[in-house]
Amino acid sequence: MKNYFTIFINGDPFNCDSSMSLSDILRYLDIDVSNVIIEYNSDIVNQIQFNSLLFKPKDSIEIITIVGGG
Repeated sequence: MKNYFTIFINGDPFNCDSSMSLSDILRYLDIDVSNVIIEYNSDIVNQIQFNSLLFKPKDSIEIITIVGGG
């Protein structure tokens, strides 16, 4: 039996499997990790942590997209 719980992504509830890493969720959401900054419970996450960061119920991430321009 799978263990699902809710986390919050940019303030919106998201049901995920307890075994999903941050990297898994970003891949599922089709997010290009080369152009984002991720905040996990208000702390910025380094990209080398994406595979090892696992979630607990009610955790929160903010996905901030970097946009270039002139």
